[in-house]
Amino acid sequence: MGFFTLALAGVGFMLIGTWESLLSSSPISKPDHSPDGTGTEPGRKYPYSSPLTFFSIALLSFFFICNSLYSLIDAVNSKDRVGWPLQLQVLAIAFLFLMYAVIGLLMKFTDSIPLPSSFLNLIAFFAFAEEFLLFYLQKKDTVGIENRYFDMMLVPITICLFSTVLELRSPKSNLPRLGRAIGLILQGTWFLQMGLSFFSNWVAQGCSLHEKSRGNYTVRCKGHPEYHRGRAIATLQFNCHLAFLVVLVVAVFSMVSRKHGGQEGFVQYGPIGVETQSLNLTGQFSLDSDDEDDEEIKGGASVEKQKPAAIEMTVNGHGSHQ
Repeated sequence: MGFFTLALAGVGFMLIGTWESLLSSSPISKPDHSPDGTGTEPGRKYPYSSPLTFFSIALLSFFFICNSLYSLIDAVNSKDRVGWPLQLQVLAIAFLFLMYAVIGLLMKFTDSIPLPSSFLNLIAFFAFAEEFLLFYLQKKDTVGIENRYFDMMLVPITICLFSTVLELRSPKSNLPRLGRAIGLILQGTWFLQMGLSFFSNWVAQGCSLHEKSRGNYTVRCKGHPEYHRGRAIATLQFNCHLAFLVVLVVAVFSMVSRKHGGQEGFVQYGPIGVETQSLNLTGQFSLDSDDEDDEEIKGGASVEKQKPAAIEMTVNGHGSHQ
């Protein structure tokens, strides 16, 4: 592939993921309904996607198709029996993402394809699943440290795959889109890291690149110490990428929360003193009413006690008079 191919792929994934994360962090806009109430207007069947996202995916997929065709021809000319089947797998994945983008654009602007929005997520699910199998089964050389980089690539692909499944269940939620955007950003940074680690001077000490064809290469080390050091460096690099992404997501989330904190859809908090004051007033009213009731009861009891005493005095008075 070369450094240019992996770097361009990484930048493309990062841009698409960043754009999707910004869209998913904004407040959800409700779909427009037609005046007769029959449903959404033409071109609004998938309101939670952006035409720029579909166009970028189509452009990046077309680039992968052209690159894979060129690598396929190079593998055939080099008589590489492993290189050309590998490029066929890449072509299948690129065509799936291209179909996803084209159908998304058609559903966004026209009514020529009357399909539900979940159909797009189903295509994305199969594309990510095939990409997962590509990196999981790509063990061209068992002693090459590139296998460790391919294993680390399974983490962001799994995030995208799981987020797509969640979006199939909850298409109106922004959280699955945000998770998939984070997975795309991590894929992009890791593609860029692979380009630097394989095709530049940043390769692990004691290891070197061996190419059988343009798309079939391996990174071999001199001995076991260099091999284990190269795998450890790959793990450390991935941990750094993951930590950087976590810090970036937390920073962006805090800024978005501060920006949209007072808008509709977020929890509105009232002053604490108002609630306390209302509770105090209610408590005072209940206590006052109870005291008044007690005084009335005591007053009634004292009156009733005085009545027999007065009667007794009257009776005694009449008795003495007689």
